[in-house]
Amino acid sequence: MSQVEVTQQKVLGGRKSALNRTWTVIWDFAREKPLGAVCGVIFLFTIILAIIGPWITPNDPITTNIPDRLIPPGLTYWFGTDHIGRDILSRVIAGARTAMLIAVTASFIGSTIGGLLGIISGYLGGRVDMIMQRFMDMIMAFPVLILCIAIVAVLGGSITNVIIAITFPMIPFANRVARSIAISVREFTFIEAARAVGASQSRIIFRHVLPNAVAAYLIILTGALGMAILAEASLSFLGLGVPAPHPAWGRDLYDSMRYYYSAPWTAVFPGLAISLAVFSANLFGDALRDKLDPRLKRL
Repeated sequence: MSQVEVTQQKVLGGRKSALNRTWTVIWDFAREKPLGAVCGVIFLFTIILAIIGPWITPNDPITTNIPDRLIPPGLTYWFGTDHIGRDILSRVIAGARTAMLIAVTASFIGSTIGGLLGIISGYLGGRVDMIMQRFMDMIMAFPVLILCIAIVAVLGGSITNVIIAITFPMIPFANRVARSIAISVREFTFIEAARAVGASQSRIIFRHVLPNAVAAYLIILTGALGMAILAEASLSFLGLGVPAPHPAWGRDLYDSMRYYYSAPWTAVFPGLAISLAVFSANLFGDALRDKLDPRLKRL
């Protein structure tokens, strides 16, 4: 057997081993936290639905059809139609694309920026920590939704501006958690050893402190997803979310307000979509926290 074949077998063996370990971790999580695993599957399905949505919607979610207005759910329209004849199923699928794009992007950016600032602030301490935390206190003094409304009112309604508005209030939450981790880690022996051999502060932060915050970062990220979905739906309900003609679950709820009794399906299905997405993200985040947080394992 040649050296190349031996190398190829080693690579394939390493990939199979990594894949087996991944499936083992997933199976252990599903066995210990079945509800969290189910919620994770639901949220993953929502993301997949958002990605493939444009190719599977049965009708155009934007086109109006007045003769078919307020048709109840049936074989032609599974979720019924709204007050101007739009297919609600198509709008729920298209609204998932809007909600997931905004929620995932805002959660990732907000958690990443807040986590990095928190690690730097907690490790450096002193004046840097004091100034940064006073700035975070100023942001947290405002309720999340009020701050989102103020930012969108200043910047205007667009997908980019809504992402900015939801990202900004999320930074302090990740910042506080990452800061507390950095403060505890910086007193460990291996950090003192790194300082003793002359490692720079940036190297210590990104090479030694940052890896210890990865588990907390994943927990913060999954927890932020539910809050971001709810914030986007709230802004759309108030008319401050993504502008028309982009479908949005919150706007569909607002449009159905006059038809709660005569056509309840116009509110039920967008409301179920919001509830499933928020609950699945929150419960999956709680299960992930229980699995990854070492303090909870000792209880």
